[in-house]
Order: sequence, then C-alpha cells, then structure tokens
Amino acid sequence: MLTNIRLINVKEYHQMAETGIFHPEERLELIAGQIVRMSAKGTAHESAITRTERLLRQRLGDKVLLRIQSPVQLDDYSEPEPDISVVKPNLLDYDDHHPNASEVFLLIEIADSSLKYDREVKANIYAKSGIIEYWILDVNGRKLYMYCLPSPDGYHSESILAEDVTISPLAFGDCA
Repeated sequence: MLTNIRLINVKEYHQMAETGIFHPEERLELIAGQIVRMSAKGTAHESAITRTERLLRQRLGDKVLLRIQSPVQLDDYSEPEPDISVVKPNLLDYDDHHPNASEVFLLIEIADSSLKYDREVKANIYAKSGIIEYWILDVNGRKLYMYCLPSPDGYHSESILAEDVTISPLAFGDCA
C-alpha cells in the first residue's frame, strides 16, 4: 500500500466542484478518498436504468424516493453515484444533504463495462458502509448479482440470479 497518497474528503471534493476544477460534463465520483472517472453510458446501460426505474416506481410508489445517478454519502471519503438509489422519502427530497447509508434501502449498479469494478470495489465500500442490500444488473451476462449481510470485510451473502427469476428487495418483501 502506498503511504504517500493524500486522500480527498467529501467536503474538499465539493469545494473542488464548486470552484470549477472539474468540467461540468465530467462524470466523477469519490471512492475511498480518490476521485474516479465513471464509465461512459452506453445505450444498453441507459435502457436498463430506465426499465429498472420504471418497475421500481410502479411497484414501490411513494414508499421510497428513487434517485438516478445521484450521490450517496457513505462516509467522509466516499460519495459514489449509484445508477439507482432506493432511499427513504425525505420531506425536502434531500435538499440539505445527500442520503447516507442509514437512509438507503437498496443501491443498484447497471454494469455493461464495469462488472468487475462494481463487484470488487463498489461492493466492498457499500458493505463497509453498512448498505443493507446491493444489486448489480449485468446487462451483458443477463444476470443479477444480489448482495446482503454487510460487514467491514464485505458482504456475507452473494446470489447470482438468471433473468427469469422473480425477486423482491429485502425491505419490501411484497414487491415482486
């Protein structure tokens, strides 16, 4: 492990954005104190986000707030932008803060070119932060990776499901 790397915290990351250090169209997220470029969005990726959002909105309605590619603050050094965040409703729609781990029911990443990163890096930071449930929709392999039972050393449960299986989020067992 390199010891001479200076990590960026969320506050500094926001200050950098506010002062215009990043190009407005640049797709970035803060992961474990490092600024990471996000993959370009392909058509399969966008289509999967749209269909998944539509299904969740139809099934869950006002029980949740769905946020699309919006920040979630996991700790002082990680503020990823999952493709879909299923979070607790908030009167101000999170006007004063980004949702944190205690306000998240489910995070979903859509993977067309990022499956390895989503399974290794993101799953690890989500588990360490206590995200109860994390899904990765693999659009190329046509599979769903489901993670639950988070701990500081990762998720203790991983299921890989085929596309013809019916599932429900842990927090909403009646939502098929």
